[in-house]
Amino acid sequence: MPIPSGVSDQDAAAAMVQGMTAHYLCYDTFPLKRGQTALVHAAAGGVGLLLVQMAHQIGARVIGTVSSEDKGALAREAGADETILYTNTDFELETRRLTGGKGVDVVYDGVGKATFEKSLNVLRPRGMLVSYGSSSGPVPPVDPMTLSQKGSLFMARTSLAHFTATREELLERSAAVFAMIADGKLRLRIAHTYPLAQAQQAHRDLEGRKTTGKLLLIP
Repeated sequence: MPIPSGVSDQDAAAAMVQGMTAHYLCYDTFPLKRGQTALVHAAAGGVGLLLVQMAHQIGARVIGTVSSEDKGALAREAGADETILYTNTDFELETRRLTGGKGVDVVYDGVGKATFEKSLNVLRPRGMLVSYGSSSGPVPPVDPMTLSQKGSLFMARTSLAHFTATREELLERSAAVFAMIADGKLRLRIAHTYPLAQAQQAHRDLEGRKTTGKLLLIP
């Protein structure tokens, strides 16, 4: 893909997969509108920080779940209006409180099993749960009647591959993300760069959850 001026190779590498994932989530799967409310799980994660920024720029209210105070600060810096420290607070109860019992318009969930049921519970009637990952394990089978009982809810399980299915769509989506970076509307967090010879250490750092941003290997 062509990289425009104003975007470095490192920024392009850091933004490709997670940036395009955040883009299709809030512009296509559930196209956010100004004034709507979104709950973003893992708001300080790789996709989360980019998704929060995009949702904030659209004009949506963003509630983010995080695992630590430090990550909460990162999510708020990215544009989250409120953060929920899920290790200390039940995110279902707190989301209900923050929305006055109405629920949110959409939940963007890359966590999966650990958050699935409560994510359904915090949606407003006819709201949508967008599941795009399963870091805590796969979601159990769902009876469609459950969606009806909880408010005629919508549910999507998505993959980036289906939102970049053609060369044209891939170019359009990557260009949109690169334009946000070049215009200063999308800030990337590159936590560390490693020479390619230190790839093993990079994997250790990822597995040890020692980072909050993108890791890059430099040939």
